[in-house]
Amino acid sequence: MNQRPGNQLFDAYFTARDMREVFCDQGRVQAMLDFEAALARAEARVGLIPLSAAASIAAACQAGHYDFSALGEAIATAGNSAIPLVKALGKQIAANDAEAERYVHLGATSQDVMDTGLVLQLRRALALIESDLAQLGETLATQALRFVATPLAGRTWLQHATPVTLGMKIAGWLGAVTRSRQRLQELKPRLLVLQFGGASGTLAALGEQAMPIAEAFAGELQLTLPDQPWHTQRDRLVEFGAVLGLIAGSLGKLGRDISLLMQTEAGEVFEPSAPGKGGSSTMPHKRNPVGAAVLIGAATRVPGLLSTLFSAMPQEHERSLGLWHAEWETLPEICCLVSGSLKQALLVADGLEVDADRMARNLDLTQGLVLAEAVSIVLAQRVGRDTAHHLLERCCKRAVAEQRHLRAVLGEEPQVTAELSALELDRLLDPAHYLGQAHTWVERAVAEHSALTA
Repeated sequence: MNQRPGNQLFDAYFTARDMREVFCDQGRVQAMLDFEAALARAEARVGLIPLSAAASIAAACQAGHYDFSALGEAIATAGNSAIPLVKALGKQIAANDAEAERYVHLGATSQDVMDTGLVLQLRRALALIESDLAQLGETLATQALRFVATPLAGRTWLQHATPVTLGMKIAGWLGAVTRSRQRLQELKPRLLVLQFGGASGTLAALGEQAMPIAEAFAGELQLTLPDQPWHTQRDRLVEFGAVLGLIAGSLGKLGRDISLLMQTEAGEVFEPSAPGKGGSSTMPHKRNPVGAAVLIGAATRVPGLLSTLFSAMPQEHERSLGLWHAEWETLPEICCLVSGSLKQALLVADGLEVDADRMARNLDLTQGLVLAEAVSIVLAQRVGRDTAHHLLERCCKRAVAEQRHLRAVLGEEPQVTAELSALELDRLLDPAHYLGQAHTWVERAVAEHSALTA
């Protein structure tokens, strides 16, 4: 059956198609049906139901057999998606095997179906996110090494500071990606678990066969059997959402940096160009950072969604009213936003366009002032820190007042030339010679990425 109509105008911009497919109606329904088929197989394995009944149930667990529009309308009355789906499943089975219909959903509850179905969807989502993060890490590692020695102005409080390198800036983005990949690996054992507790979490309906069935059930779905059902303990899902929030924020940082570097006044680094990309409806000259906009947009939207997950944590007793419901669309939407951000980040990172000449010119906009620290540090070893600081401060003010290069002013200052030769001053005022450990930071970030990828 076709999905119900939805708002799809912005999907291609903000969401990756493969992630939206995970959480579309078909994906949701099939995940819940996978739960029912696996439950029947597990119960047949321990002898609770006939093997023939399990086969009949599994044969009916195909999402294409069901009318999503009818299910959607029924949810408004039933209060969740599992109740009408299980009813429809029963009817589908009864039409071919009346005996098997009595064994459908045996021992389970609606939240078992929906939560485990969600976990199955999240497993697919997690694989997509991990793959894109690994690819993004590889691309950023390549770019960081490519521009490891390319100087550009460091910027603090949006003002020119001492020089850094483009490779160092990219290595910062890479480090955040690597840490997010580590976090995802660490949380997987906690996230990818079965939800199976029955009416109140005791599995009383299955008697002594409850644990053998639960173990077989987890094996069927290749999920871990947790220490107990987690109907109202939602930390697993919230932890995953929180890590996705960190990913969105880190990608937003990348997007923010790119957008600032693309500003007309900077013009140092650009998103890759393409026909029709980043144009304006009225200004033919515009080249807007449309990829960065998605990264920043997702980083802005995800925290609000994440706050819903956190707000929904104090759930009542053994089954929640309303708080559980608040989760249903929230975590999937976070996944979709992060997936779209990752796709845009991959495009941006892979096709970075860099104007190293513009970087060099921008570094000299202050006429050497950004390297005053370099001179002051060396001079302090010869005349004392306080004296050196005040001397450089005076020379900087004079350079600004007279609109001259700091090198020229320093060359006329007797207290400076008495301690530093012309060659020393030239070297100290060359950005390429004041990059500190920028190269080391790149190497370390790339090494950590490579260790995780190996």
